[in-house]
Amino acid sequence: PPPPPPAPTTVLEIVEDDEDIEEVEIEDTEVEEDFEVEIIEEPEEEVVEEQIFTIVEEMPSFPGGEEELFKYLGKSIKYPQMAADAGISGVVYVTFVVDKDGKVKDAKVLRGIGGGCDEEAIRVVKAMPPWKPGKQRGKAVKVQYNLPIRFTLK
Repeated sequence: PPPPPPAPTTVLEIVEDDEDIEEVEIEDTEVEEDFEVEIIEEPEEEVVEEQIFTIVEEMPSFPGGEEELFKYLGKSIKYPQMAADAGISGVVYVTFVVDKDGKVKDAKVLRGIGGGCDEEAIRVVKAMPPWKPGKQRGKAVKVQYNLPIRFTLK
């Protein structure tokens, strides 16, 4: 058999470069063996502020259910005289938090109609008996609840 062809020769081409290259000094990065890294443990901070849920597996409920809630609202609301005189009627949207114990807290008007109806809605919501608290993963949690309260003149 004939011998293998010779390997191609590499030709180096020298290119003139007019740019000056700045020398950069690299610091020594070797670590000494007797150097010790001190590990600082950060203490875990307890979360004081509990999350307020808007949707949970089991929503809070008024004692006796929704029907009893409407009965309570019907019995407790006193139509404000100012609203009656001015012919004001409509829906007051109230938001509040039902805490882990079922207590109603932080009642606020989301959208009101005026004439004293907003204040009356807040008064009645704050006076509610404790609710059955909402639950997430089997644990009682704080839940924000929105409640429309209708004021109708007869």
